[in-house]
Amino acid sequence: MADGHLFNNILLGGRTGTNLGQFKVHSGGLAWKRQGGGKTIEIDKADLTSLTWMKVPRAYQLGVRIKDGLSYTFIGFREQDVSSLINFMQKNLGISPDEKQLSVGGHNWGGIGIVGSMLTFMVESKQAFEVSLADVSQTQIQGKTDVLLEFHVDDTTGANEKDSLMDMSFHVPTSNTQFPGNENRTSAQILWEAILARADNGSGSSGEAVVTFEGIAILTPRGRYAVELHLPFLRLQGQANDFKIQYSSILRLFVLPKSNNPHTIVVVTLDPPIRKGQTLYPHIVIQFETDTVVQKNMKLSRELLDEKYKDRLVESYQGLVHEVFVKVLRGLSGAKVTRPGSFRNYKNGYAVKSSLKAEDGLLYPLEKGFFFLPKPPTLILDEEIEFVEFERHGAGGASMSSQYFDLLVKLKNDQEHLFRNIQRSEYRNLFNFINGKGLKLMNLGDGQGTSGVTDVLQDTDDVAPDPHLERIKNQAASSEDSDEEDEDFVLHKDDGGSPTDDSGGEESDASESGGGKQSSKMEARSSKPPVKRKPKGKDGEGSGKRKPKGMDGEGSEKRKPKKKKDPNAPKRPMMPFMYFSMAERAGVKGSNPDLAPTDIAKKLGEIWQKMSTEDKQPYILQSQADKKRYEKESAAYRAAAPVDVDAGSGNGSD
Repeated sequence: MADGHLFNNILLGGRTGTNLGQFKVHSGGLAWKRQGGGKTIEIDKADLTSLTWMKVPRAYQLGVRIKDGLSYTFIGFREQDVSSLINFMQKNLGISPDEKQLSVGGHNWGGIGIVGSMLTFMVESKQAFEVSLADVSQTQIQGKTDVLLEFHVDDTTGANEKDSLMDMSFHVPTSNTQFPGNENRTSAQILWEAILARADNGSGSSGEAVVTFEGIAILTPRGRYAVELHLPFLRLQGQANDFKIQYSSILRLFVLPKSNNPHTIVVVTLDPPIRKGQTLYPHIVIQFETDTVVQKNMKLSRELLDEKYKDRLVESYQGLVHEVFVKVLRGLSGAKVTRPGSFRNYKNGYAVKSSLKAEDGLLYPLEKGFFFLPKPPTLILDEEIEFVEFERHGAGGASMSSQYFDLLVKLKNDQEHLFRNIQRSEYRNLFNFINGKGLKLMNLGDGQGTSGVTDVLQDTDDVAPDPHLERIKNQAASSEDSDEEDEDFVLHKDDGGSPTDDSGGEESDASESGGGKQSSKMEARSSKPPVKRKPKGKDGEGSGKRKPKGMDGEGSEKRKPKKKKDPNAPKRPMMPFMYFSMAERAGVKGSNPDLAPTDIAKKLGEIWQKMSTEDKQPYILQSQADKKRYEKESAAYRAAAPVDVDAGSGNGSD
């Protein structure tokens, strides 16, 4: 490469385990990216302080130290890589790597060197091992000659893959010349003070939390926890679980408000994830009450704030609880914070309601990806996406509703995420946002241009129908066939007739439940005047015997045969309640699997009656659009239909 060198299968080593990835050295610095995505480490040339080479079993190791005292170890270089890398680093980075020797004699007696946050144990000028003092949770003196170090327990899977270092003890005799003692302090005390000054072990050796948030609701892993923020790690302490997470495992923080909801979600994204049983949790989803105001004082010394956390933390915070939490966690961990971007849904919120893997949740379209919450929390970065495809709801099965659509996200690794049951009213804003990000859009059908997506979402005739939804449609159509003459109905002069579709978008409770027209017919029938029967005559006239239907007689009228409905006639529009039933019946049935179909219909009616006008508006608009469709098709049907001269003759002949 002209700009640098790229090396595969390079391990990032540390106390919490090793991770495989790609290492790149270029004129601007160093970079390492984990294989399969995840953590990326970038080191600018200006931040480098030293580079060291070391021959380790079966490979070479590169040690990198930067200005803030941190150190990185990269393992897996081949012998032929050493000379080319040394020459490139000398020429482009201006640093010549030093070579170090590894002690393999197995001696446990030597000297200690402390540089920055790294403690190195040397045996005859050769390195035996190296530990990071940033991982020390507690340090104390045992007796007069021993110094004990205890390391943080890390509950991420990176720490669980292999054995982890828990504690270490150094014996420092009074005759030690590297840390000479006096009458007031022993050699062990001098070493302990040197370690304590550099160890990131909370407020002294007590391990007290910097700040604590009590009774916080965490959605994954589910439970209520006390969230303790220490200097080197985050602790989640619950009744049944206790997690300790190093800040180095935190990749990013997400602050995502819920639309029209008094809660705000804060997501802590981890790499590697924590484990509970056999379940991995790469995202900690925390839910805060949005309007709760707190005041928190940092349990840190003035010197530590000025020296290490200057411009990152202050002595006291006051404000909304989720904002205080994010500010303190960002200051301690250095993680970046992501908030919602320019996307707004049709109600001016930040997310759209959808479902993933049979779980309902919120899909947040972000500037650089998508985040589905709360369960299963799924983060999709734009750089991982191969294409995005809008689908009509139920395109892959029997269920279908024109009120909803699905969103398919195909990743470059052939993995797919299908976000279902997105309201049709969200389509325009979501499509414009995705299209504006430059993501590849795939449309169903011909796939010619963006208009194809809208056409597909509107066209639902070629999809296999849901039998239940078809039954609802047929019932709705039959209940609205009020233009057919009722053989027992006689319009009373005071009767205003049954309600029709022209009554407006807001339907009455009776018409919404499907029984409004039947009630009107029953009222009209009961308004007919009573019929007086004549006494029997000898000739049978006026005897009260009913004559067969269709026969003429004195005072009788011949009945007209019932008009058969033309199967080619356009389908009548459905009322808003019917659209609501089609959209929500599956959810009600899923929540109440033991309910009978009649009870489910009754429950849907109860839900509809309690809905506000604003909530009913999408179904009302859909009904109005369907009505316009019916009027247009009816006009075309009447214009094309031939005139039947015998249709009104009333003789019933063929």
